Amino acid sequence: MLIALAGAIAGAMNALVGGGSFVTLPALIAVGVPSVLANTTSTVALFPAQMTTSWAYRDGLGPIGSVTLRALLITSFVGGGLGALLLLRTPIKIFDLLLPWLLAITTLTLAFGRQLGEMLRRRWHINKPTVLVSQFALGVYGGYFGGGVGIMMMAVWGLLSDRTLKSFNAPRTLLVAAANAVAVLIFILAGAVRWKHGLLMLVAAVVGGYCGARVGRRASASVVRAVTIVVSVGITLIFFVRAYW
Repeated sequence: MLIALAGAIAGAMNALVGGGSFVTLPALIAVGVPSVLANTTSTVALFPAQMTTSWAYRDGLGPIGSVTLRALLITSFVGGGLGALLLLRTPIKIFDLLLPWLLAITTLTLAFGRQLGEMLRRRWHINKPTVLVSQFALGVYGGYFGGGVGIMMMAVWGLLSDRTLKSFNAPRTLLVAAANAVAVLIFILAGAVRWKHGLLMLVAAVVGGYCGARVGRRASASVVRAVTIVVSVGITLIFFVRAYW
């Protein structure tokens, strides 16, 4: 029941504002899954819902400024694969120490990512090579952990293009899914997925994502975002206590 509920909530959160891994990771760890396997299983479980969202946004796909979507896809694929391999090479004890900091980065991104992107866009403008290097680094982060990576991508793209953040939703969902696609394949081939929990969470996440998308049409975006940030802060603090005390 805990796994199914976590999957449904995470699917709804990702459809509304992001941060679904804040629910799936603690749930998997709570039922006894080691942290690295919890992260890989969570990535696999939430992936189908990401693909569904990408398909829904397909009409808005296109280049980001002077950077083609193909170049961004290739960069995201390679980065995601490297990030997944790094995760599998990380000892569980080390990952337990890193996890609170990764959650903290995600929380700060959810809370301040858009404002930071707008502030940077008013001061700087970057070129194509810088975007591709940044995209590769974000792909690595996406394959390794991935929390808040979509918001980070939009913040970087905003320094290259004058498009609105809303117009970035289509490429954001596709490129996050691209980084995760390679990671999912690597995790499956490496036998690093707890299918007993992952399949149940996967189905629940798809249902939750569908319901979340419907609720999102009526719910206040500011309220949803505020609740998500409060939950994220609470879970991050719990993991800091778990790791260091």
